[in-house]
Amino acid sequence: MGESRLRENCGREGLLYSILSFLCPIAHIIDIMKLTSAHQISGRLQLPGDKSISHRAALIAALASSRTEITNFSTARDCASTVACLRELGISIEQTNDKLIFAGDEKLVTPQRPLDCGNSGSTLRILTGVLAGQDLTAELTGDESLSSRPMRRIIEPLELMGAKIESTGGHAPLKVHGSAKLSPISYKLPVASAQVKSAILFAGLNTTGRTTVIETSPSRDHTERLFNGFGVPVKTDDALAVIIDGPARLSGGAITIPGDVSSAAYFVAAAMLLPGSDLTIERVGLNPTRAKFLEVLTSWGAEISVTDVQSERNEPFGTIKVSGGVNHKAGESERTLSGAMIPALIDELPLLAVVGSQIEGGIRIRDAAELRHKESDRLATTAKNLRVMGVEVEEFEDGIFVSGPRRLQAALIDSHSDHRIAMAFSVAALLANGETQIAGSECVAISFPEFYALLDSLAVR
Repeated sequence: MGESRLRENCGREGLLYSILSFLCPIAHIIDIMKLTSAHQISGRLQLPGDKSISHRAALIAALASSRTEITNFSTARDCASTVACLRELGISIEQTNDKLIFAGDEKLVTPQRPLDCGNSGSTLRILTGVLAGQDLTAELTGDESLSSRPMRRIIEPLELMGAKIESTGGHAPLKVHGSAKLSPISYKLPVASAQVKSAILFAGLNTTGRTTVIETSPSRDHTERLFNGFGVPVKTDDALAVIIDGPARLSGGAITIPGDVSSAAYFVAAAMLLPGSDLTIERVGLNPTRAKFLEVLTSWGAEISVTDVQSERNEPFGTIKVSGGVNHKAGESERTLSGAMIPALIDELPLLAVVGSQIEGGIRIRDAAELRHKESDRLATTAKNLRVMGVEVEEFEDGIFVSGPRRLQAALIDSHSDHRIAMAFSVAALLANGETQIAGSECVAISFPEFYALLDSLAVR
C-alpha cells in the first residue's frame, strides 16, 4: 500500500536549491514531497474535523453563556491560530486529544500582545467581527500571505456598525477599537464571502435591533446553522438576506465536528480518476454550501453515493462512497463552472481544474476572480502547474480553460506555499507517468496535516 512519505532538505547549496529558492522560497528549507503514479485508491477513512465549522464553533464557545465541549476539532494550523488568539483574549480552554473544553460565561479581555492569526483568513476576518462588538482594543496580525489579502471588505461594514478599525492600506495588521453598543445595519455584500457575512453576524450579537446581510449569491452558511444550533435565531429569506436580532447571547453545549468535506474532495477525485478504486469516507460533512463538488464530479461521470445522512447542531454529515473507472465525459454545459456555483466550489476549483484535464473536451472556470486573492493567485498557479504537466491552459482575468483529456507528465510543482495547490497537484501526481515533486509541501499543515500520510495509506501502487 503506497510509497513512504519522503521529505528532502535540499540544503543551501547546489543547482536544485538555487532553482527551488527562486521558485518557492520557504524559510531556509525547501520541503519536497515525491509522489509516483498509483493504480487505485482503496480503503475506508474518517477525516479530522471540518476547518470552517471548527473556527466558528470555537468562537461561539468563547462567547457562550455556559460550558462547551467540541470533539473532533480540526487539526489544521489555521484553527490552532483561532484557539491561540482566544487564549490571548482571556478565554479558558482545556485541550485533551481531539476535544476542546471551554469554561463558558467569560468576558474577553484586552490582549497583552498582537493576536497572531498566522495564515488564517477565517481567524482574522471573523475574529475582527467578534472584537468589533467588545469594549476593548486589539491588534490582529498575520503572515506575509495573510497580510497581502484584502480586508476593506470587513472594515467597511464593521465601521458602519460603530467599530473603529485601523489598517495598513486596507490590509493587516488591523487594530480594532470595539464597542459593546454597536448599531445594526442592512448591508449588501459586494462580493460573496462567508467570512465577511460571519464577521457581521458575530458583530450583530452586540447590537440593539436587526442586522441584515444581503448576499449576491449563496455562500457557505455554517455561521447561520451554528447560531441556530447554539440558541441564537438567524433567519434567511428568498432574497438571500440573512437576519439576526440583537442583543443575543449564545448558549454552550456539546458538538462533534463532522469530517472536513473540502479535505475529502482530494480523495474523492483521486478515486474517481483511478480505475478499480473503492473508497469509503465516513462521518464527513455534507453541508449543501460545501458539497457542491460532489454534484460536479457526478455530472462528469463519477460514481459517487451518499448514505447514512444525519445532523448535529444543524450540520448534516454522512458517508461518501466512490468507485473508480467511470468514463469521464460531460456535456458542454456541465463542463463550465461559473456564476452562483462558484462560491460553493471556491476551495475545490484548483482540484476541479486538475480533474478537468482528464475530461473529454476539458473544462472552463469563469467568475472566479476571487481565487486571485487567496494564499496564492490560484488561477495563475493552477494554470502554471498544469502547463508544466503537459496540459494546454488558457487563462482569463476571472478563470481558466483547461483542455482535456491529457496524459499528465511528472514535473516539479511549485505550491507557492498554498495548501490547496499542493494537495490538488498531489492528486495529479497519482495520474502522471514518473515521479512528481511538490515543492513546499509542508504548507498542507495549514488545513490538513495528515494529508500525505492518509493519501499514502490509500494509494495502491
